[in-house]
Amino acid sequence: MFENDALPRVFAVPPGVDFPKALVDGIRARSAAFPPENLARMQLIVNTRRMERRVRDLFDQGAPCLFPRLSLLTDLGESVDLAHIPPAIPALRRRLELTQLIAKLLDQQPDLAARSSLFDLSDSLALLIDEMQGEGVSADAIRQLDVSDMSGHWARAQAFIDIADQFISSGDDALDAQARQRRVVENLVASWQKQPPLNPVILAGSTGSRGTTLMLMEAIAQLPQGALILPGYDFDQPQYVWESLDNALTSEDHPQYRFQKLLRQLDMSPDQVQPWTDDQAPSPSRNRLVSLALRPAPITDAWMSEGPQLRELDIATRDLTLVEAQSPRAEALAIAMRLRHAAEIGQTAALITPDRMLTRQVSAALDRWNILPDDSAGLPLQLSPPGRFLRHIASLFVRRLDGEALLTLLKHPLCHDGGGRGDHLLFTRELELHIRRHGPPFPDQRSLTAFGEGENLPEPWIRWLVSCFCELHSPSELPLSDWVARLRSTAELMSNGSSGEAGNLWEKKAGQKAFSVLNELENEAQHGGLISARDFADLLGALLAGEEVRDRDAPHPSIMIWGTLEARVQGADLLILGGLNEGSWPEAASPDPWLNRQMREKAGLLLPERRIGLSAHDFQQAVGAPEVWLTRAVRSEEAETVASRWLNRLTNLLQGLPAQGGPQVLSDMRDRGDQWLRWTEAMEAAPRVQPASRPSPRPPLSARPRRLSITEIKRLIRDPYAIYAKHVLRLKPLDPLVQAPDALLRGIVVHEILEEFVKESVLDVSLLTRENFLKRAEILLAEHVAWPTARTLWLARLERIADDFLQAELMRRSDGGPVAFEATMNLALTPLDFAISGRADRIDRTRHGALRIIDYKTGTPPTKGQQANFDKQLLIEAAIAEQGGVEGFDPISVAQAVFIGMGGTYKEVLAPLDKEPADKVLKELKDLISAYLEPEQGFSCRRMVHKDNDTGDYDHLARFGEWDRTTETSPENVT
Repeated sequence: MFENDALPRVFAVPPGVDFPKALVDGIRARSAAFPPENLARMQLIVNTRRMERRVRDLFDQGAPCLFPRLSLLTDLGESVDLAHIPPAIPALRRRLELTQLIAKLLDQQPDLAARSSLFDLSDSLALLIDEMQGEGVSADAIRQLDVSDMSGHWARAQAFIDIADQFISSGDDALDAQARQRRVVENLVASWQKQPPLNPVILAGSTGSRGTTLMLMEAIAQLPQGALILPGYDFDQPQYVWESLDNALTSEDHPQYRFQKLLRQLDMSPDQVQPWTDDQAPSPSRNRLVSLALRPAPITDAWMSEGPQLRELDIATRDLTLVEAQSPRAEALAIAMRLRHAAEIGQTAALITPDRMLTRQVSAALDRWNILPDDSAGLPLQLSPPGRFLRHIASLFVRRLDGEALLTLLKHPLCHDGGGRGDHLLFTRELELHIRRHGPPFPDQRSLTAFGEGENLPEPWIRWLVSCFCELHSPSELPLSDWVARLRSTAELMSNGSSGEAGNLWEKKAGQKAFSVLNELENEAQHGGLISARDFADLLGALLAGEEVRDRDAPHPSIMIWGTLEARVQGADLLILGGLNEGSWPEAASPDPWLNRQMREKAGLLLPERRIGLSAHDFQQAVGAPEVWLTRAVRSEEAETVASRWLNRLTNLLQGLPAQGGPQVLSDMRDRGDQWLRWTEAMEAAPRVQPASRPSPRPPLSARPRRLSITEIKRLIRDPYAIYAKHVLRLKPLDPLVQAPDALLRGIVVHEILEEFVKESVLDVSLLTRENFLKRAEILLAEHVAWPTARTLWLARLERIADDFLQAELMRRSDGGPVAFEATMNLALTPLDFAISGRADRIDRTRHGALRIIDYKTGTPPTKGQQANFDKQLLIEAAIAEQGGVEGFDPISVAQAVFIGMGGTYKEVLAPLDKEPADKVLKELKDLISAYLEPEQGFSCRRMVHKDNDTGDYDHLARFGEWDRTTETSPENVT
């Protein structure tokens, strides 16, 4: 196939050309003059399975022929000649073993790193081991590095490097994937040196970015019939630029650096690389423009000398569109609209981006037109229904079962889907309402069983509920195999349901993939040792995040979403390069806790800029396509973004070429993008909706309440609409699903603590001691508050004010003592046919026979002015007592009414009984009630709230926010 030549055979394809198609076309053209069987003797090596599939498809689409022997770089070890090399050990096993060794090291030397970084350290060290094996770097080479300037850091890192050395030198029976691949390549090269193959051997599509691959490429290029075919080779790059790419520290991020490194190893010059086919790039002028824009940083002054020589900028940018959206959403909508247009006109189009959030936004936007793109990445397994289901179950091992976790799983589509799913959802609804209204915050076997008995639910469902969800929390460490077994058994039990029928947990692609992940973890669990529930949940999440599932539905045949890797082996009429911002494309380099750039370069390891260089090469290949969109969001959700360095270079270069019309063609690129952005804005434009008016409903007199509690009088004054919603509409807000130790619970518990403590000391004042008070508080907090942190905090607050409270209580006892707790109060307001009711926290009788009414407040007690105008609770209670409305008491004068504040500090606030006597309070109360019994009086929303930021239970019902306190009310008769 190839003529004899003293030089190694290196061919290339320019950027923008469909590489797999050019590869197949070149092979067919060069094989045409030879017998058909020669093609079958050819060995064609490609670097990805996607490339393999595309090449097979292209051969199938062409004229009938014998098929070359097609193989992957990673499958070379499967040949008969290399079968003696043992298989690589699973990566998961290595990770588990590393985790165990690092955990032991941290136990022995806790100052090396935080325990919480265990899995991050093991992952990072595994990557370092993988890289050392792939690049053929020994641990001794790293130990011999000059670390005089960083001895402290190096001493800590050395302990971990010693662990890596154990695995690198573990022998032929325990080879990692990279170590085995290097062994395979070394043996293959050695066998070729002894007996070179006479048939063609072609390696296509690789850039030689890894040491093992570079070694194989060097060997193949020098075989009698060997050849390399490079993708995206810049034939327009001048010789002096190639020569400037010698230093990895300054050139690793250049798209052509890896080719220069390969040519240097082969002792070739860049001009000795031959085109693989006669096909021209879709836009040679654009390739020249991009080549100049991507010059290495030290020689960007070439823009001044070579820029004026560029021609045909209008042709180069004619099919380039620049979209600079104001937000990621606007960017996604513009991309989706262009993809929809491509589908309409029959154009093949692909979005290329490493930003998975952007791809999900674009897919969601396309869904409005029922277009399902062919997403090469699919859905991360952790976000699939089985992945979420397993992660939710694993979280039950970590913490106590709460209402949110319980209902999240009960409502999951894979829970109880073996049979009786409809009844299960009905029972779940009843359970949710029960938990919201009655609790407890942490359901257990007793509370769930009592709920089932109270609601008369089927006993099998209750038994299944208790067996699945109770007693799963485990604070102790267990063997990894036990955790996996518990996860599997619990997941299958939950999925099967109470009917006993098999569920669909392991069905479909996502279920099968989750099943395989769990099986692999189970097989390797013996290497995991003892781990905590938290570590197991983190491990499971990381394993699920590393897998992806393709969508089961048939995607659109001409609308694709590719990652940068897939874009290397595919072709389309339109390529949209999305997310062109720093940190997205290119992605930010991952931090290396072991070696800095200089140390990596001296040791022969890969530099962090390698990934940036590969991304730059992907960009250079993709931007040469027939039609290209370049898109970015000017702002993210948090701040302004920085344009990708390659886009920034391209726009800056064009801006600096006014003589060739650079600024004008750049403006044209932006104008084309702005047109699509305007169309998306028009598509998103919604008609203006008239904001709601401030409500003031006027219900019929028959529907208005005829009884209110004493505490509701304050609400009637400040927010009458809340009274309307509660008593007329009879709406009661549901308690939050996630119960928390809030102010309401604290008030209830503190009230009970004070009541119990004071009751015990009614007959024996000597019991009024700090010790007894705090003991009673500790007992009741443990009984009613399920959160240890809240118990500790609230007890500390009580300890802080205990002395002040006891001193004030002793003074009160010197002037009488308690005679009633939670005293019932009722008063009929005649002739209004209206009643007031309530309870007094505590009533004392003074030495002179009068009453003292006490109300405990865990918040800030209202001031006297607030009591006179709004918070009339104590004033009304005093008036009711003097009218004989206290159960068990005749009409009697009230000497004092006091709020006792039990918040951060102890505080007493007296009610202004002298300025607000009972007669006046009752008259004002009757006037207030009379006003709301008038047909023309509306229940205005937020009439006199204390603060603008005060929230009410019914603000959303009144559509507060569409109006504010300056808006006039709109009375409305309602029926």
